[in-house]
Amino acid sequence: MERIRSFQINPAARMTGLPAQFFAALVRKANAQAAKGRDVINLGQGNPDRPTPSHIVEALQEAAPNPLYHKYPPFSGFPFLKEAAARRYKEDYGVELDPEKEVAILFGGKTGLIEISQCLLNPGDVCLVPDPGYPDYWSGVALAGGVMEYMPLKEGNNFLPDYDAVSADAANKAKLMFVNYPNNPTGATAGPEFYAKTVEFAAKHGIVVASDFAYGAIGFDGNAPVSFLQTPGAKEVGVEFYTLSKTYNMAGWRVGFALGNPEVVSLINLIQDHYYCSLFGGIQAAAATALTGPQQCVAELTAAYESRRDALFAAMGEIGWESPKPSGSFFCWLPVPKGHTSISFADHVLEHADVVLAPGAGFGTHGEGYVRLGLLAPEERLQEAIHRIGKLHLFG
Repeated sequence: MERIRSFQINPAARMTGLPAQFFAALVRKANAQAAKGRDVINLGQGNPDRPTPSHIVEALQEAAPNPLYHKYPPFSGFPFLKEAAARRYKEDYGVELDPEKEVAILFGGKTGLIEISQCLLNPGDVCLVPDPGYPDYWSGVALAGGVMEYMPLKEGNNFLPDYDAVSADAANKAKLMFVNYPNNPTGATAGPEFYAKTVEFAAKHGIVVASDFAYGAIGFDGNAPVSFLQTPGAKEVGVEFYTLSKTYNMAGWRVGFALGNPEVVSLINLIQDHYYCSLFGGIQAAAATALTGPQQCVAELTAAYESRRDALFAAMGEIGWESPKPSGSFFCWLPVPKGHTSISFADHVLEHADVVLAPGAGFGTHGEGYVRLGLLAPEERLQEAIHRIGKLHLFG
């Protein structure tokens, strides 16, 4: 057949307006270095490096042959998984949730973080986003045609947004805002006082809060992270997004939840009715096992990350790289040496030390001057990465 020469694909405006995929470029750089046969230590991504606990894998193996799970699952998921999520929140945070009305099952937390913008924002509507922050917040706002107003996260304020610094115009126009603690990329945590201010600010201005609690199980130095939903009034003004990816090393399983405000949960269920037919039932059964089964694996994982953090910072001290330790998540937010931008430092370290770090500029304007390092390698590899960087004589 003769080729149709005049035919042209014209993408929708929403496709051409999407932000650049920052991490895709980072992966390409790392792969190019590895292709040269170099021993690359990749600490630039957020992909857990340990396997899913065996009792969860075994639960999937047992559930997979069940013919019930070979049919279409209920559109909003099986009730037993919603009940398991509600039970975990009750046991861990003392939060009461109605499994049917206040829990939505997601294809991973990222899906919900993008969907909520599509549920709440019309073209031109304002969303408040942290800067630096998780880039996929931007993706959801862009797909909805919304407008972002940035809330700077500064070290002097413990990487918390200052609501008093949000302009009256932006606050009054905003319909949605994202908060994220333990924080990606800074590793900061937030306490009850911050969340009380968040609820007060949201209620005053009619803003729906989207609390990204992806790292909710990972807190250090004996301090368990606080859930937004523990705050009085939180369910009236927003929802929290939780994922099994980090808590149980289940990143590839794609199981998450939106929890809290029943109207927002209903909207998320509605949009998902048009996109999906829920998760494979066997995965839902295994996810319920993760949530209701022994939690020792979670404590052990958090202890491992804390040990890695301490080993990393001990090595950093040897080369003169100074920074406060993160109090949660599995990320470290580290200042770049004088004479470098975040991108030039990350490129220099990759080229000359074969270590991948994520430039802070990829997380927003206020990320400049920092790099993000993931505690996602054994202690000896983390120490090796720092020793390699030390040989470049950039600090001290």
